[in-house]
Amino acid sequence: MTVKHRSLSAASLVLALSSALSLSALSTSAHAADDMQKCFGVAEAGKNDCAAGAGTSCAGTSKTKDQANAWKLVPAGTCTQTPSTTSSTGFGQEAAFTAKS
Repeated sequence: MTVKHRSLSAASLVLALSSALSLSALSTSAHAADDMQKCFGVAEAGKNDCAAGAGTSCAGTSKTKDQANAWKLVPAGTCTQTPSTTSSTGFGQEAAFTAKS
């Protein structure tokens, strides 16, 4: 076996291994996302996860605590049990809502 051939084989092995690891990480992230859900009205000011409407262009842009149109990822099934000072129910909501007066 020539040196050039061994280098090519080693490079191929490294590429194959890194591809396999990348795919493994991708499926883990997708699985983790399945265990989470968007919960509106529970994020601290400036701690929302992404855009939901007027006043939130993306992550970290909510202006007030428990902003009704800003969401935070929470473990699936816990949103409507998470306290919210702006929700009429007193808990997070699965969709944007109008804050109570």
